[in-house]
Amino acid sequence: MEKRFEYFAQLAALGILVAGCFLVLRPFLAAMLLAAVACVSTWPIYLWLLRRMKGRQNIAALSMTLSLTVVVILPLTLLTYSLADNVTAFYEAAKQTVESGSIAPPAWLTEIPLVGASVDEYWQLISSSQAERDSLVKRLLEPARNFLLAGGILLGQGVIEMSLAAFVSFFFYRDGLALVNSLDAAMDRVAGTHAKNILGIITNTVRGVMYGLLGTSLAQGIVATIGFVIAGVPAALLLGAATALLSLIPVGPPLVWCGAAIWLFYQGTVGWGIFILLWGLLLISSVDNVVKPLLISRGSNLPYALVLFGVTGGVLAFGFAGVFIGPTLLAVGFSLIREWAVSDRAV
Repeated sequence: MEKRFEYFAQLAALGILVAGCFLVLRPFLAAMLLAAVACVSTWPIYLWLLRRMKGRQNIAALSMTLSLTVVVILPLTLLTYSLADNVTAFYEAAKQTVESGSIAPPAWLTEIPLVGASVDEYWQLISSSQAERDSLVKRLLEPARNFLLAGGILLGQGVIEMSLAAFVSFFFYRDGLALVNSLDAAMDRVAGTHAKNILGIITNTVRGVMYGLLGTSLAQGIVATIGFVIAGVPAALLLGAATALLSLIPVGPPLVWCGAAIWLFYQGTVGWGIFILLWGLLLISSVDNVVKPLLISRGSNLPYALVLFGVTGGVLAFGFAGVFIGPTLLAVGFSLIREWAVSDRAV
């Protein structure tokens, strides 16, 4: 009886210790997970750099940390600042334009099949009624501004989380070899002969998801920028960067290229507006439908639904960093469950 009481007391103390550690680390959990994902994804580069620097771990880790800062955090910071600045300016300009009622509907609007006449009639009503213009500002412009500002706040939080993750990644890189050895030893005790296979699955899955997300983002940004330049859309580089960033979330890029197409339509360049719509549907969206599954499947045959749920749930749970953490965690869990099911059938 005394031994049983001692066992339960030790178990309770361990549970309290684990809970206390979790509460202490909870504010930094997203940054730590993001740093771990980044380090696993770039670990081969770090090992190559470590060999080039003749085993000097501090310098190699600092070089990787600075590289992550320059490649990821700095562009995200600049993009966040530019988007916040442009959202405010766009809202004020759009509000003044709508309230003045000085914009006449384009001549081609009535030629749009089915909806052209109705849209033109509503446009005329807005132009002639101050009450309708005020109502439009409240119904459409203010919610749109609030939505975009909320997105800017999320991006700002993402910059902070990624900055903290970069700081944590320095220690993960520097002490990574010791951490890997300790993890190998722990996995050997827990999983036995399957430890190496499990670690391989986790590593390949993390890299596959990260390469898929970032590779798709970069490809969509480049394709979108080319299309915007061809069509003569202003701030093509900024819009391309916004497309790359929004490609990390479901149905993100159409918000950019549809907006560019609407702007072209309003300018009277209907042909270029149609060109951007086709460019977005056939090329930009095709990158997401082809490149992302291809890159992710190299590490894990992850269903697209899990990527969708992972991104959405990750953002709700971890903020902007959840864009990377959510699908990675689901992918690792899915891969391990699938491997367990296969090995269980084999036995």
